[in-house]
Amino acid sequence: MGKAPKKRSLADKVRKTKTSTEIKNNPFEVKINRKKFDVLGRKSKHDVGLPGVSRSKAINKRKETLLKEYKHKSKSNKFIDRRFGEYDTKMAPEEKILQRFAMERQRVHDKKDVYNLNEEEELTHYGQSLAEMEKYNDLVNSDDESEEKGLLSAELTASHFGGGGGGGLLRKKTSGEQQEEEGNQRAKSRQELIEELIQKSKQEKRERQVQREEAQELTEKLDQDWKNIQALMVKKTPKAENADKQEEKPKLEEYDMMVRELGFEMKAQPSEKMKTPEELAREEREKLQKLEADRLRRMMGDEVGEGAQSQIHMSADDLNDGFILDKDDKKILSYQDGKWNLGEESDEDRDVDEEEEEIGEEEESEAEEQDDEDEDNEDDEEEGEEGSSEEEEEEDGHSDLDSEQESEDEERELEDKEPSTKPKKSLSKEELKAQQDAAKAELPYTFTAPECYTDLKDLLSGHTPDNQRLIVARTQKSNHPSLAVGNKLKLQKLFGFLLEYIGELTTRSPPDLTTVDKLIPELYALCQMFPEVACKAMQSILGDAGHSMEEVIEVKGHVAFPALDMLVYLKVTALLFPTSDFRHPVTTPALLYMSQTLTKCPVRSLQDVMSGLVLCCLAVEYVSFSKRFLPELINFLAGTLHLAVQDKASLGYTVVPPFRPSGKNSDLLVLSDSESCKSWSKKDLPLSAVQHLELKNDLDRDHHRLMCLFNCLDLVKRCCLLYKDLTCFPQIFQPIRTLLSKHLSAQTLPEPFQELHSEILEAISSAPVTHSTLVFEKKKPIPLKLLTPKIVEVLDYGKKRGSSREEKERERLKHKYKKEFKGALREIRKDSRFLAREKLNEVMNRDAERKRKVKELFGSLATQEGEWKALKRKKRK
Repeated sequence: MGKAPKKRSLADKVRKTKTSTEIKNNPFEVKINRKKFDVLGRKSKHDVGLPGVSRSKAINKRKETLLKEYKHKSKSNKFIDRRFGEYDTKMAPEEKILQRFAMERQRVHDKKDVYNLNEEEELTHYGQSLAEMEKYNDLVNSDDESEEKGLLSAELTASHFGGGGGGGLLRKKTSGEQQEEEGNQRAKSRQELIEELIQKSKQEKRERQVQREEAQELTEKLDQDWKNIQALMVKKTPKAENADKQEEKPKLEEYDMMVRELGFEMKAQPSEKMKTPEELAREEREKLQKLEADRLRRMMGDEVGEGAQSQIHMSADDLNDGFILDKDDKKILSYQDGKWNLGEESDEDRDVDEEEEEIGEEEESEAEEQDDEDEDNEDDEEEGEEGSSEEEEEEDGHSDLDSEQESEDEERELEDKEPSTKPKKSLSKEELKAQQDAAKAELPYTFTAPECYTDLKDLLSGHTPDNQRLIVARTQKSNHPSLAVGNKLKLQKLFGFLLEYIGELTTRSPPDLTTVDKLIPELYALCQMFPEVACKAMQSILGDAGHSMEEVIEVKGHVAFPALDMLVYLKVTALLFPTSDFRHPVTTPALLYMSQTLTKCPVRSLQDVMSGLVLCCLAVEYVSFSKRFLPELINFLAGTLHLAVQDKASLGYTVVPPFRPSGKNSDLLVLSDSESCKSWSKKDLPLSAVQHLELKNDLDRDHHRLMCLFNCLDLVKRCCLLYKDLTCFPQIFQPIRTLLSKHLSAQTLPEPFQELHSEILEAISSAPVTHSTLVFEKKKPIPLKLLTPKIVEVLDYGKKRGSSREEKERERLKHKYKKEFKGALREIRKDSRFLAREKLNEVMNRDAERKRKVKELFGSLATQEGEWKALKRKKRK
């Protein structure tokens, strides 16, 4: 039996319920450590202590660590969760669930397949699968029916193919004719008769075409013979004889010649009135609304009437009496059995047309395509014939023959075009459906201005870059400020939404830079329309970027290079606003932001080098007109060249932050293999490499290093041309000159590098020196007054002294060891006391449980004894 558990006082319960602030405010919970003496300027951390709080924290910590180890000390069994992917942190919860479900299904399937007896074999009956036969999907073909069901009735044949009085090929035949045909051959089916009709119509059309071509060839031959004969019939007198015969005309005076010249001069004609921007915007919106109404009409399936009729050729001999032979309805006169043969041909043609209209949807579509091709070919022939006629007019001047030939050709073209233009008047269902689909696929011509960024994103999502640009342009035209009162505010919001959308496009992987390029003109148009709103929007973006950079620098001491979206915003700023102003509300903050980035962002990878070079390109673009000197630009370019130097022992120039003379990331542009220069070729660095750069092997890394070095040299050359007029130009570029001439030789580099190397050195060395360096005036220095030093002995008691630095360090380590050793002993003692207390609690709990059980047993035994005695007394009675 152990000791009885100690009763906890009321103060312990109150201490557990109190918060930390109450404990700190309670003077009885606070322990003040008294100092022996005060020292000025020394701040002590342990003036006041909270022993109750620290004790409770230590106890909780030991319960979480030491107590758990003690409880699991003598136990060998462990609960291990062997579910699939339970300890795999790389898998998502959804993937784990799917894999477990698939494994469970596979396990169940394997169990079921144990007793599966050839279920994969397919049972057939007469070569057909029983599974397919049970579906009852077999359709009865028309050929399987009896011949009596397939025959046409007399009423149906008369109503569909009756035709005129003479009857057609499909007319109802008399009994005598049927007997004669049955005797000669079997009766033809309806399909055979239709095929025979179509073949006959095509043959007649082919014969007409051949006759037309033969007539055209004969006409051309006759025209050529006529030209040869006409030259012999007309006798022209030579020009020299006519000149002799003419009488000499009196020469005009200068005044008369000037009067005639003034009479033939072009006279001024009134032009159209210049339209205001409001009128132009109104006309543009009306045009878009009209196009949108036509598109909606086509989408609903309504036929759109042609606005302007096709131009019809009219010859000079046309009487304009409305009598035009549009069709090829010239009939060949024939006489047979005492009757004209015109009626039968008309009936046959009518029957052919009816048959082709009834069956020939497919043939009609093919014929329409052929007719369209014929029209295109005939248009080309017409253009060629017109060009040849103009040449012949210049040569011979026989315009009558040419005009007759052109009129005949055009009449022939009109005849050929007529069948193709007829079906366009009444469109079929398929054509209407195709027209509806085409109208649905078209972009609407009018758009409402988006109220929020989500509306703009939904409006532009799923479209190509060109269509997105078109959508934004039509939105601007449909919501011009002059058309309604609230349109100005809508377009101002649209500018901010477009800026945000461009930022989102650049953050995608891969970035959609093509769409950004397409949207820049529309952004520029909005900026020209609302310059103040555009200025505020860009200022907010630059301000947020600058503040975030300062916050990161304050916390970490360094900051990474800006992402691709910020680089695109800087480029857009240069496109929207002037960069040559001395002070501008947008471009000046952008230039300061770039200067701060080139100074504060350390270069730690090839991707950082790429970002820095892009910023240098933007900085050169900003100062290209104003030629403003940026020292951060020159320092960054010199530091980038320093990254390619192999031997950094004796430099001869100063390396400016964020670069270091030597260290971990000071060899980023040093080639791993000098042979990679031979396989290098000049390429453009993609802008997306700033966001994501993939280099598979050392050869790709060396090529990328060479490209970065080449672009850096190109920027140095541009800076030399930009700052060559400065008086301090040689001193500014002296570090770069030393680096290129002594440490970065161009002999091991490719030819483009050698050319840039020589051009830069030549530009720096050829700059004239217009001033001399500043030196002190040569004079005898004045000596300083020397006084006797005052020696004061300082006695510091209580400090451990040592004769040398090693002994002082040894004494310091000894003191630290003693301190840590004492602290470890103290913690071990506390741990042992904690464990002893827990063991005692276990013993006391076991004893209390044993006592409780013994009491229960005694109670139950006493109850049984009482019942037994009562039963015994009852039996005695």
